[in-house]
Amino acid sequence: MTIKRILILVPTLVILFLLQSYLWVPTYEEQTKGNPNRLHEYITASTGDATSLNPIISSNSTSSQIESLVFDSLLDRDEELRFRGRLATSWEISEEAYFYLNPHAVIHHAMTSDAGKTDAEGIVRILREARKRVTDLDPVLKATLNRIKKIMIIPPEKVVTTTHYKPAKEEKEEKEIEVIIQAPARIKLSLTEVDQDLFINLSKILGNDYFASFDGVQYLKTDPLVDKKRLAAYAKEYLPAIEHNPVIIFHLRPGVRFHDGHIFDAGDVRFTYEAIMDPKNLSPRTADYEPIKEVEVLDSLTVRIVYKRLYSPALGTWGMGILPEHILNQEALKKEAERLGKDPDKFSMRQSEFDRHPMGCGPFVFKEWKSDQFIDLDRFEDYWEGSPHYKRYVMRIIPDLLTQEMEFYAGTLDSYQVQPHQVERLKKDPRFQSFSGTSFGYTYIGYNMRRAPFNDVRVRRALGMAIDVNKIIDYVLYNQGERITGPFPKQTDYYDHKVQPLPYDPKGALDLLKEAGWLRNEEGWLEKDGKRLEFTLITNSGNDIRKAILAIAQDGWKQIGVNVRTDILEWSVFIQERVHKLDFDALILGWVMGIDPDLYQIWYSNQTHPYQLNFVGFENREADDLIIKIRQEYDFEKQVEFCHRLHKIIAREQPYTFLYVGKWTAVLDKRIVIKDFDEDGVMLYKKIKPTKTGDYTFHFNRWLKIPEMPQLLD
Repeated sequence: MTIKRILILVPTLVILFLLQSYLWVPTYEEQTKGNPNRLHEYITASTGDATSLNPIISSNSTSSQIESLVFDSLLDRDEELRFRGRLATSWEISEEAYFYLNPHAVIHHAMTSDAGKTDAEGIVRILREARKRVTDLDPVLKATLNRIKKIMIIPPEKVVTTTHYKPAKEEKEEKEIEVIIQAPARIKLSLTEVDQDLFINLSKILGNDYFASFDGVQYLKTDPLVDKKRLAAYAKEYLPAIEHNPVIIFHLRPGVRFHDGHIFDAGDVRFTYEAIMDPKNLSPRTADYEPIKEVEVLDSLTVRIVYKRLYSPALGTWGMGILPEHILNQEALKKEAERLGKDPDKFSMRQSEFDRHPMGCGPFVFKEWKSDQFIDLDRFEDYWEGSPHYKRYVMRIIPDLLTQEMEFYAGTLDSYQVQPHQVERLKKDPRFQSFSGTSFGYTYIGYNMRRAPFNDVRVRRALGMAIDVNKIIDYVLYNQGERITGPFPKQTDYYDHKVQPLPYDPKGALDLLKEAGWLRNEEGWLEKDGKRLEFTLITNSGNDIRKAILAIAQDGWKQIGVNVRTDILEWSVFIQERVHKLDFDALILGWVMGIDPDLYQIWYSNQTHPYQLNFVGFENREADDLIIKIRQEYDFEKQVEFCHRLHKIIAREQPYTFLYVGKWTAVLDKRIVIKDFDEDGVMLYKKIKPTKTGDYTFHFNRWLKIPEMPQLLD
């Protein structure tokens, strides 16, 4: 029996039961006759339940799908993938840059009459003179000087602060230390836009070592005294020679209301940021907002965000759903904790009822959530962009894909994510409209590198070489997938196509394992120091493809002498009890990726704690450096170069066995259309068309289901 047959055969009694049960399911026509509101309801399905409906806490696709309807963000991307305003109508991006006066640097430059050691006024004079002599400058330096709209001097100042540290590893208690900073004068430059090469270019005027030779240590004292290494670390923290501070000013949409009628304003934006950064909430989004230095409310409809350093993904992070401050602020949570009989000091958003009863200012209002059954939403009549055409949105939790398929045919579901073996047939079905594309993401086997034997790259590599991934693509995916070798979406420039996938090579895998000390015993199992090579591979229920991968991986590993147990867990248990709590050996999972190449949350070495996304525990200093460079790089070509280097490192280290990127197909009834109006205000119907990323739900608020097959305009 082939793999293909195993996947499609189901016991006869089960099929008879399903067919019999679906005799009781009304067809779409019967539903609409008895319930005309069915035309105004959109019902979809998910194999797994949501884990949370608070956008700063959740990290799975089902939760995200519901949150995108209940909450709204400052911006998102349009059909052409350009940023467009949502709760923000517009924004400006600029920069404030700083550097300390370096009194020990000697300036020799033909561009200025000043020479030798120059005070703050002299530095300002040099820069202003250079701005006037634009004809003598190279184009790059000229562009930098033209971006400077204001130069000012910040006088010397004395600052006293306190910090804590452990004098020695063996000491448990931290010591408090006073840091006295006698800072020299500082120059502030206000720029019309972010200039990541600002100080490189200014070095052409002030000297190559002006910024590099600044020594902040001489301006610091501590009480008690500390060693030179720690003093240098304080100097780097408190007296950086240069500082880039990108600035975003958002202008917010007036008159937007939360679902309870409360007016949305800039305070809600600041509150959302503060909630993400509050350690009590354990938000997996913290890494995206840590680069922020300050969120300042200028007025009710204007918010100013200042960043600590260069951070190229900054704008895109504000696609986050905005929380209502009046529902979740400290006073409100304290009252809720007291009402529930819990300690207010330990109570956080993760314990709040808001997690299961969310409220935002998006197009749909939360109505009800019954775990493992359904999530029910009603349209928001006062939505700022106009209420959706659908009055009701229901997501049903149906783990079994055959059940989803049968309900879709019966009309009790309005959409269906087609399984690979059904693609060709359903694409040709005249009753449906179909949408296909390559996923922005990938499926993988991840190894918990905190545990032996996965802390050995030779073992991880060998395990990958023992799996026939092409068999998975051919027989499980019916060729609806492609090999993938690294962490970036394959259809982007950030993915390095030169990196070759691991070969299917069981003999080579055994050679690597032998090198790592694993030898076959008399029974054929791999053994080291008297202990078998064995572990448990887990995945979530409701995904037949992952179940098949589970079986193929187990069989491939068994062939080389690895004893692997498997376990399939209900989605919420899988995520909350095993992934979030880092309680696993190896797992099968997938990532849905964004357009931006920032991989900090998934791969940076300080993101390995419970509830964070680097749950496999990958730590690599070179990779960390590249991740930071990618975050701070505004030049596309350089960013691509850094991404390719990161791709190679991760492919070499194999914290994941990268399996494939899937091709997806979704089908809808052809009677679901976009309702629109022409220039004269006459209503017309348009076909649903996907965006460049394949998002066919982009205009969902304008979708409508009509009784008869429509005459459509392209």
